[in-house]
Amino acid sequence: MRLTQNPLFRRTITPWYDSTAACIIVLIFTLLVAGFSFVGINVAEGEPAFRAYVWLPLLLLLLSLAVSASTLLRLVQRLQGHYEDG
Repeated sequence: MRLTQNPLFRRTITPWYDSTAACIIVLIFTLLVAGFSFVGINVAEGEPAFRAYVWLPLLLLLLSLAVSASTLLRLVQRLQGHYEDG
């Protein structure tokens, strides 16, 4: 009788960059970057000489929110899977 190569009771090993702690750290830093870009947008809108450069903090805000949404979705799926397993 052959041993099965992938038994059902074996736990999957997640990489360090996909752990719950890493996801929380990424969320914290991306939200800090989003706050920084909000400040940049306010400064660029308040100073007439900088209005032409408002696209840069706006782009930074959009990118940080996209990374935050992706990481939050991954974290929610991870936590739901963790609680379903028992």
